[in-house]
Amino acid sequence: MTQSVVVQVGQCGNQVGCRFWDLALREHAAVNKKGIYDEALSSFFRNVDTRSAGDGPDIYKGKICSLKARALLIDMEEGVVNEILQGPLRDVFDSKQLITDVSGSGNNWAVGHKLYGCQYRENIVDKLRKTAEHCDCLQCFFIIHSMGGGTGSGLGTFVLNLLEDEFPEVYRFVTSVYPSGEDDVITSPYNSVLAMKELNEHADCVLPIENESLFDIVNKIHQMINSGKLGSTVKQSLVTSSVGTTKTAQEKPFDAMNNIVANLLLNLTSSARFEGSLNMDLNEISMNLVPFPRLHYLVSSLTPLYTLADVNVPTRRLDQMFSDAFSRDHQLIQADPKHSLYLACALLVRGNVQVSDLRRNIERLKPSLHFVSWNQEGWKTGLCSVPPVGHSHSLLALANNTCVKPTFMELKDRFMRLYKKKAHLHHYLQVDGMEQGCFSEAISSLSDLIEEYNELDATKGGPRTDPSRLKIAV
Repeated sequence: MTQSVVVQVGQCGNQVGCRFWDLALREHAAVNKKGIYDEALSSFFRNVDTRSAGDGPDIYKGKICSLKARALLIDMEEGVVNEILQGPLRDVFDSKQLITDVSGSGNNWAVGHKLYGCQYRENIVDKLRKTAEHCDCLQCFFIIHSMGGGTGSGLGTFVLNLLEDEFPEVYRFVTSVYPSGEDDVITSPYNSVLAMKELNEHADCVLPIENESLFDIVNKIHQMINSGKLGSTVKQSLVTSSVGTTKTAQEKPFDAMNNIVANLLLNLTSSARFEGSLNMDLNEISMNLVPFPRLHYLVSSLTPLYTLADVNVPTRRLDQMFSDAFSRDHQLIQADPKHSLYLACALLVRGNVQVSDLRRNIERLKPSLHFVSWNQEGWKTGLCSVPPVGHSHSLLALANNTCVKPTFMELKDRFMRLYKKKAHLHHYLQVDGMEQGCFSEAISSLSDLIEEYNELDATKGGPRTDPSRLKIAV
């Protein structure tokens, strides 16, 4: 069994991370009734004997003593991390896993990347190494951060570079929350484009998520529940509600949105944690879905997004789940993959679903999807037998598709509108090590990425040519 480490950076990263650990513990509690520390738990948690002094040795067999998350929590403001340490998850983390400051990054990528990066480099490397030493077979680092602020974008991408230097063999999956057009941070286009350059160069896979899409999904679910359109078949789901943590009245506005991202990560890692008839490892996602190193941005969609009260699932509903995964309503980024070009697609299914159901639905959906000529069979599938809590089955679809291009083009436009006026540049240039060349390199990197997607789009609808074969003499 392999282990993964979660590095959550900045306010958004730590809030999403908090929801992830909460849901992960619920998921394992639903399966692991006897409270035994097993391989599934070891993928994200250590079992520590807290009776001895200091950190205490890990216990690999037997009863759960004290679970500690394989995580590093970094934020240059203390607020969110302190909240986590005072909440129901306080026992899952200890002081050796935290790096905080008090002043914050002032929504400035340069402060997070250049200033705090240099200041905390040794401390971060030290804590990352200690976390890695507790793993038998470290397979993946998950970085959760946002693009629009200062700490998440600046220090988050600094950590990404460190991981490449220190652990070059370990996969780096990045969950990046992109700001919306109406973002209240005026400098978010600068922060996002500066962070994009780092993601282009140092990440293995990036799961871009847009605040706007999450907001739309949460609104749709609330409308469905409140309108009673679906009768009594719809109830609040763990996907969008933090049921059980505290009184629902105390639910924060972003909790429902953060839960969706946390569920994405749970479903992404389910095959690495639980048994299934068709297991898909995290390294297979990167190997099968990323044909070109820089084009590693995967559009994710999640279904179902609400809990259906009945447990007996007719085949029709199963087929509907696959159709939903390819509809815009279930995507965590506002894009249109159906009318764009697929480089590859992965389907991670959980619950009592047969391989035949998977194959049937792929064959049914295939004609309506445009795949690149050289990868017409670019499907990767995973079947995990353990469904998410409260569901009988679920599906996460990951598409490497040129439909991410408009998101990047809009980001470039917003950046250029500020940059042409040289607005707010002085805040960045007064930070040691930050030069104007950083801006031109970042926008040039983003333009190159958009151009690569353009070149692929230009091949869409072209003649499908099968490579010639060797002639076999009879």
